Amino acid sequence: MAAEIVNPRSDGNTGADEGAGTAPDGTFDPAFALHRGGKMAIQATVPVRNRDDLSLAYTPGVAKVCSAIAEQPELVHDYTWKSQVVAVVTDGTAVLGLGDIGPEASLPVMEGKAILFKQFGGVDAVPIALATTDTDEIVETVVRLAPSFGGVNLEDISAPRCFEIERRLQEALDIPVFHDDQHGTAVVTLAALRNAAKLTDRSLGQLRAVISGAGAAGVAIAKILIEAGIGDVAVCDRKGIVSADRDDLTDVKREVAGFTNKAQLTGSLEQALDGADVFIGVSGGTVPEAAVAKMAKNSLIFAMANPNPEIHPDVAHKYAAVVATGRSDFPNQINNVLAFPGIFAGAMQVRASRITEGMKLAAAEALAAVVADELSADRVIPSPFDERVAPAVTSAVAAAARAEGVARR
Repeated sequence: MAAEIVNPRSDGNTGADEGAGTAPDGTFDPAFALHRGGKMAIQATVPVRNRDDLSLAYTPGVAKVCSAIAEQPELVHDYTWKSQVVAVVTDGTAVLGLGDIGPEASLPVMEGKAILFKQFGGVDAVPIALATTDTDEIVETVVRLAPSFGGVNLEDISAPRCFEIERRLQEALDIPVFHDDQHGTAVVTLAALRNAAKLTDRSLGQLRAVISGAGAAGVAIAKILIEAGIGDVAVCDRKGIVSADRDDLTDVKREVAGFTNKAQLTGSLEQALDGADVFIGVSGGTVPEAAVAKMAKNSLIFAMANPNPEIHPDVAHKYAAVVATGRSDFPNQINNVLAFPGIFAGAMQVRASRITEGMKLAAAEALAAVVADELSADRVIPSPFDERVAPAVTSAVAAAARAEGVARR
């Protein structure tokens, strides 16, 4: 059985009447009012009203179920919440734009992630903040916790450790392991880019993209764009284009240099943008307007840094046919909530052993298709509140899992 994650203040009382929203500086702040007492709770799905209920929910009735699972371990999916619950795991080292703020300070974000899983995908989730930043300890801890969960969502773990942690957990576990900062961002970016290209009468294969940022999101976006068939993509870090001729690259960046930049560009981000069709920003900083002006006609600008986009929309609109950001107050928000609830819901629906590249591509295609007949410059990606999103992504991911042989039901 699954436990339902609910808002304990279902009566709508935020606590403001009792001063619950008082910020540490003594002023009232609605954000503190909302977060008072946390944003989630666990609610039982079966009643315990009398002795008969107790004997079924707990001892002695529960012993029958335990014995059955001991004899047939796969029954754990049918008689516990395992197949319907995700662990949202962090070490607090890369939280939003706040950086390394530690596990306790990361909990409000992890709680938020958990309620988004429930709200948008119908998937239960439990926030787990670990008091270690050691890669081996994180992997060992998650492996030991895994019997209780049907999936693991890694969250806000800094690069480059996040790459190794995800890889090792995927190798060690037979349940989906997904680093949302990488792959959720990549899936939504690809979906929006597919539609932006369609809107401007181009295919992905006709586009040359420049990605500003060689961290978790930038690397994952580069990989999925290559998988999807983009014409070319160059990734830039603080020192410029990640190219094979550089002698200062990490192992991850050397790998990136090996599958990107077919044009063999060298130099700065600004030089890479000369004639580029697409800018994708996942790094922060500011791109000079002069560099934006040198992009190709009908360029596509996805400036996704929060709260300050690398290219402000007012500037981007002077040169671009489509502009997207990571903010909710501008059109075309590249928001991970469009991807991760449906991806996990689809994977867990068929008890997938892992999330494959094909499942991610299927998620992006399904997400793009939701608004494919409604495209405009301000609508290349659905709203997170579009009720068509999660069912479309869930169905596509489940079908892809079956097609790729990783589904178990």
